Amino acid sequence: MSDYENKLILLGDVGQKKPRARRVAEQDVSGADIAADLLAKVDRTADSNTASQSSVPAVTMIEAQKRAGRYNVYLDGKYAFPISESVMIKFQIFKGMEIDQKLQEQIIAADDVARAYNRALDYLSGQLRSEREVEEKLASLEIEPGVITDTLQRLRDLRLVDDQAYANAYVRTIRNTSDKGPIVIRQNLRRKGIGENLIDRALEEFAGDEQVENGVTVANKLAKHYARKPFSTQKQKVIQGLMTKGFTREVIDQVMSQLELERDDEAEQDLLLHEATKIWARNRRYDRRDRVNRTKRTLFGKGYQMDEISRVVEQLQMEDD
Repeated sequence: MSDYENKLILLGDVGQKKPRARRVAEQDVSGADIAADLLAKVDRTADSNTASQSSVPAVTMIEAQKRAGRYNVYLDGKYAFPISESVMIKFQIFKGMEIDQKLQEQIIAADDVARAYNRALDYLSGQLRSEREVEEKLASLEIEPGVITDTLQRLRDLRLVDDQAYANAYVRTIRNTSDKGPIVIRQNLRRKGIGENLIDRALEEFAGDEQVENGVTVANKLAKHYARKPFSTQKQKVIQGLMTKGFTREVIDQVMSQLELERDDEAEQDLLLHEATKIWARNRRYDRRDRVNRTKRTLFGKGYQMDEISRVVEQLQMEDD
């Protein structure tokens, strides 16, 4: 028998009423149990917090894309989002880094801006572009309007887009390499989104005397092209051509006054007879009156004078008789 049991026997009540020492011992055991439960709860809470902290996804791989300067980021072994090199450096992203939802959204937003800017630079690398052209290009790539606005402002600040510079360069190029007049130039710049005041300033580089000089060059080409037309038709075609090219009426008048365009009566008579003979033969299936009227209408529509037409048609009738 243990010393503890001997002491209890000495105190009495063994097997009957629990001695005070036993009751205190049992109370101590109950307190220990409660303390143990509390410690267990604390441990479970700590484990829960640890688990909660470990639930934040971490970067497990950063994979280079085929496109230079672009990467794919994987969180917990799964593809998460693409990223540019500049954004990766900005956020100091590395393998093992934990990225919560908020940080991920910030990274993606920053990458959208970087992507828009890089795409804009690619688009601008080939030639000058207007702001509208850049805006439409970025919109076609499904970039958010707000990002496009920020990108355009950044490009403006860096003077990478400048509508005035664009308009000036466009006018110089057309003036030196094309036969277009100021009206067509203005229309083309409007389509590029250039403001009227910017166009006005740019067109100041295309002075009136230069417009007339270019117009004369265009008019001579047109006159040569329509040389086998009646004089009135030739002149009309030259004027129409200048208008189509975008020259103003004032410039056209100056061009026509400088153009060495003269009527050659002998050549025109030969041309009239040649055309009248073909038309007269083509209308042979009609009776005489109808044949005459049809031939005259056709020749008049080609720009010949009616008195000259009548003379030639009468000559053709006499030859038939």
